[in-house]
Amino acid sequence: MIYSPALQDHGLSHDPFKAIVTPRPIGWITAMSAQGEVNLSPYSFFNAVSTRPHIVMFSSEGKKDAIAFVEETGEFTCSLVTKALVQQMNQTSAPLPRGTSEYGHAGLEMADSKFVRPPRVAGSPAALECKTLSVQQLTDLDGNQVERWLVLGQVVGIFMDEAFIRDGRFDTVAAHPVARCGYADYAEVDHLFSLQRPPGG
Repeated sequence: MIYSPALQDHGLSHDPFKAIVTPRPIGWITAMSAQGEVNLSPYSFFNAVSTRPHIVMFSSEGKKDAIAFVEETGEFTCSLVTKALVQQMNQTSAPLPRGTSEYGHAGLEMADSKFVRPPRVAGSPAALECKTLSVQQLTDLDGNQVERWLVLGQVVGIFMDEAFIRDGRFDTVAAHPVARCGYADYAEVDHLFSLQRPPGG
């Protein structure tokens, strides 16, 4: 089958877009306002987009506190979501009243960052400390602004729990990262396989 996303004429009970673009890393973003308010929220539109320099992106459907805080202070952190933390991550997606701490709501502790003001999730085995490069409101093919915002940030610090560093590498499987799939589905990274790239690339 083929269908038009604009018309949503697929005849299915749910939009399959997110089930096709899968799995997606979860950006567990901590941002801080100019007044020192802290927001922690998960974003499934998140990924790395560059290695030199290290640049990550996340996108928000609606201008939420994380976007407003990033615009105010120009910094954020991204903590790795693991199977051990997946329930707490889900709790931080709740629409809490402004000023209510997602950290407290989810029973999480903060850990100080080294290079930026926003903290990271203390129980996460890895986190990225980022300075904002840009915040952009997205537009559609007709040039209309849509209620979607894209944040690009350069990584200025990387935290790793030394318990997950083995033979000079971060042990992804030992951390059991969780990724977002379609609908209410998630995936856990519990095994890896390797491929060697063709020569001459």
